[in-house]
Amino acid sequence: MHIQRAIQLAEKALTDHPLHREELDEIVRVPENETPVLFAGTDLIRRHFFQNKVHLCTICNAKSGKCSEDCAYCAQSAHYQGDAPIYPLLPREELVSPGDRAARSPINRYALVTSGRRLPKKEIPRIAEAMGDLQNRDLGMCASLGILDREDLTTLRKAGMTRYHHNLETAASLFPSICTTHSYEERIATVKAAQEAGLSVCSGGIFGLGETDEQALEMALALRDLNVDAVPMNFLIPVPGTPLEGAQGLTPLRCLKLIALFRFVLPAKELIICGGRMANVRELHSMVFQAGASGIMTGNYLTRKGRTLEQDLELLKNLGLEVRGTGK
Repeated sequence: MHIQRAIQLAEKALTDHPLHREELDEIVRVPENETPVLFAGTDLIRRHFFQNKVHLCTICNAKSGKCSEDCAYCAQSAHYQGDAPIYPLLPREELVSPGDRAARSPINRYALVTSGRRLPKKEIPRIAEAMGDLQNRDLGMCASLGILDREDLTTLRKAGMTRYHHNLETAASLFPSICTTHSYEERIATVKAAQEAGLSVCSGGIFGLGETDEQALEMALALRDLNVDAVPMNFLIPVPGTPLEGAQGLTPLRCLKLIALFRFVLPAKELIICGGRMANVRELHSMVFQAGASGIMTGNYLTRKGRTLEQDLELLKNLGLEVRGTGK
């Protein structure tokens, strides 16, 4: 693909006319070592919708380990011998205090994340109480609590949660080989339940599970059909003791190509680069914005250390980028 073609596709994406499958297949066929050609288009799209503003989010691992699900990549699954910490739902003050710190920083959103198929109904009020404590701050409240129903989601919305996070994880065609304890259809249903409850939805997945670029496109198109608001993109860090401990296939350029592909498919949506950013994009990680990213997760991840807020703010400053207004 020539640079001019990348710009042509980007200009079409800016006209509210979704790119056709044949056009997206052109992007899929771009050789990995030619990925930077796409940046002329992806940076044009990103700047059109987000200018030089970057979204920052951070999470709290509110309940860790002993997960009943068998997701093949996950350190928290009770089916494997991962190295994740194990503890029950944190006390209220330990859920609130990281949010207090985030509210006093440039961070836009704070999320409470729990392991397990779903947070038990008896624990929903504890999350709601913590969110209530953080209401009326210049900080967006999110949660990732598993396969909840509309009643639970409505309760949390009334407590102050404005966005629910629930990843599709991967393409429908690959999902059965990644997880057998729940279905892809259940994940779709949860996304729709969150939308019906009046919540914004953050839904994406993890790459490096053995998916092809065609399957990555399959997932991106599913997210487009669902009209989610934000798309977190995670890159696998193989965990010893899990079925994918020996997984290979992610290179820095492939990570950037996947980000670019998602930007062409989802031109106006938030693309947030999350787990595995440094481990996989490595020396090229500052190029995620050229590839189309409009946000990053800062701080620690669920079971791995991340970059500090100070490091990421310095990165943005050096790139001439700014943090978006908080609470958005």
